[in-house]
Amino acid sequence: MMSMAGALRRLGLSALAAATVLSSLTSANLEVRSLEERAASGNRLVFCHFMIGIVGDRTSAADYDADMQRAKAAGIDAFALNIGVDSYTDQQLGYAYQSAANNGMKVFISFDFNWWSPSDSASVGRKIAQYANQPAQLQVNGRVFASSFAGDGLDGNVVRSAAGLNAFLVPNVHPGQSSPDSFDGAFNWAAWDSNGNNKAPTPGANVTVAQGDSAYQSWLGGKTYLAPISPWFSTHYGPEVSYSKNFVFPGGSLLFDRWKQVIQQGFPMVEIITWNDYGESHYIGPLSSKHGDDGNSKWTNDMTHNGWLDLSKPFIAAYKNADSNVANYIQNEQIVYWYRRNLKTLNCDATDTTSNHPANNASGNYFEGIPNGWQDMDDAVYAVALLKSAGTLTVTSGGNTKTFNAPAGANIFTVPAGLGKQTFSLTRNGQTVLSGTSLMDITNVCACGIYNFNAYVGTVPAGPSDSLSGDALTSLTTGLHVSTCLPQPSLGTNPPVPVSTPATPTSSSPPSSPSNCVAGTVAPGESGNFAGLCSFSCK
Repeated sequence: MMSMAGALRRLGLSALAAATVLSSLTSANLEVRSLEERAASGNRLVFCHFMIGIVGDRTSAADYDADMQRAKAAGIDAFALNIGVDSYTDQQLGYAYQSAANNGMKVFISFDFNWWSPSDSASVGRKIAQYANQPAQLQVNGRVFASSFAGDGLDGNVVRSAAGLNAFLVPNVHPGQSSPDSFDGAFNWAAWDSNGNNKAPTPGANVTVAQGDSAYQSWLGGKTYLAPISPWFSTHYGPEVSYSKNFVFPGGSLLFDRWKQVIQQGFPMVEIITWNDYGESHYIGPLSSKHGDDGNSKWTNDMTHNGWLDLSKPFIAAYKNADSNVANYIQNEQIVYWYRRNLKTLNCDATDTTSNHPANNASGNYFEGIPNGWQDMDDAVYAVALLKSAGTLTVTSGGNTKTFNAPAGANIFTVPAGLGKQTFSLTRNGQTVLSGTSLMDITNVCACGIYNFNAYVGTVPAGPSDSLSGDALTSLTTGLHVSTCLPQPSLGTNPPVPVSTPATPTSSSPPSSPSNCVAGTVAPGESGNFAGLCSFSCK
């Protein structure tokens, strides 16, 4: 039988033209293998970690619907529902399972052994049994699936006995700390390069994510390996959580690079870390997803990440079909970009009068100083072009502009980060196809008076508005020593760089009325987005 490409060439098309037409036909009609087919063989499954512990304010299954629908549309097969032992856990699990069933999604329990005890494996089994017959429960190889965060010391045989069923267990146990004998596989949480001891790499100590893959696969000896994918890691908790949790892992182009690895390696299962762990800044779900505030709003307010889900969508489809050509799955052309809102040299330590950053210096705020690992962060703007045909990409970051030849498919480009506006455009044959300016400038202002190494993620065309609200903002001002940070979305109205005042005041009298307030001017290098705060201050 003649191939489609051969038939096209018989019609007089060159090999290149035939390939172009075939690519267009393929991307328009290519079907992704069904979950039923993949789950039955335990191969090419895509999960995403979902934190139940921060959604105790949800009051019905409907509160989960938007999350389920968005995840399913992106190609995610199931949410890994991370549970502790909160009083509302069962209520929220019930809502989540019901919503998943209503929306054609699957879910499974991921036990968080910060709270559960591995020595009480029977309790784990009983909890699995409690939800095993729910319609939305994920089954792999026809068996109820469950996983965990941590869990060394867990006994899989006791879990299955207490559950009264042959559960498919893939917990987050570790080579050298557990035996895989009683499990069907293992989940590796280490989605970021590290020093091997849960901190950023240091000279002479750098364990890559790929090295973690190899260690797990060798240890498992052919059992199922659940591989991690994550876009970022940054957390900045201080004394308000009674312990120090103030560190970063190198992010940069991590998400794009990792998806490329996953496509090449073809792991049997992958789990995206995470949908909604805002506190560690690796969420790909929306800020507007209903949740409480454990203090993370100080660095997540205005910092949308929705573009990372958009970026992942064609990779997910390609992975499911064991296809290395991501271009076949790009449905809509798009530019996805991200960067930090400040350069890493910005000093936010109120008590530090030098230009250098002392390690773990205590600041005048309620938070510790610059995060551990800050040196590993690159001052760069990252832009991924998802294109059906080639074009010319131009990225401007402040005073830095670069132009790239962007091929069809998924490709990443970087530009040195500069203070000011961030703009992106794509042209073909002299015509502008896509263009946009980010709502988030890069500034030399410490928003809320603290270090913020979270990423801002945007898209061209721009996505819908996404902001924190309600319970998600309740702790924003707790412990802050600045008054310019309000518990409300403020994108585009970050405090501007202070303008120098005259040495001799023009008047010694206070303004006679609010109408005399001078709103100020936009500082050099900053966009007009900041004018809103000046106007607000006068009011």
